[in-house]
Order: sequence, then C-alpha cells, then structure tokens
Amino acid sequence: MRAKINLITLLADDGPALAAWYRDALGFQPLGGKLDVYTEFEHEGVRFAVCSRSELIRLTSAPSYQESRRGQAVELAFEVDRLEDVDPAYEALIAKGATPVTGPQDLPWGQRAAFFADPEGNIHEVFANMPKPEVESNKS
Repeated sequence: MRAKINLITLLADDGPALAAWYRDALGFQPLGGKLDVYTEFEHEGVRFAVCSRSELIRLTSAPSYQESRRGQAVELAFEVDRLEDVDPAYEALIAKGATPVTGPQDLPWGQRAAFFADPEGNIHEVFANMPKPEVESNKS
C-alpha cells in the first residue's frame, strides 16, 4: 500500500448540522447540494466530508465508535493568501459561529495564525506564512 491521504472525514454527533456549519461559515459546497448523515464537499485536493458517528457505527458495527469523543482529535489548517488576511478571516469565522480559542498571533515557526473551534469542538486554525527575511549578500 502506498500511504496517500485521499479523504479526510470529520466524525460528528450531528452530521447534518456540522456539515451546514462548514457550508455556511467556510463556504464548502456539498456534492449534490444535500446535507445528510454523510456529506462530502466539493474541494480541490484531498476530499473532505462530515459523517455522523451513528452512521459510521451502523456501517461498521464497531463499538469503539460509540464511545464519547475526548479532547482534540483532528485539526484542519486553512491558509489565507496574505498575512493581513488572517485577522479579518478569524473575525469572520467568529461572527459565523466559530468559538474563539486563540486570537491572531505571530508564531515562532514563521506563520501568523489564529485558532477557533467548530460547533462540535474541533479546534482548527486560519493562517498565513510570514515573509522570509531577506538575506543580505556580502558585496565587497
């Protein structure tokens, strides 16, 4: 097997409600236009979906999926085009129902990022890469 991620699916207590939030707050469009217990979104690159836990339990009969979720399980990082877009993108997400976690800040690894939680408590980030410092050449 070649390890290559093809699909990321967030498990949700209320799949249709969480899928509606990703549609309304982040602009993801459901394939076929319908929100259901499994909703896959139109997305470039890796496929993205939201699935109700109850549906996964029904499909797999896996009792471990019946346990309540504890703590952070996954983080999605949403890149914006410009450094100055981080703050307004974060504020727009909060205005659309995201829970603020950590406001915009410059991070030591060269990004400006802000962290927010979706309605089911998954913590995600919006970020932009900071410009790399220019290296002065030694012209003597």
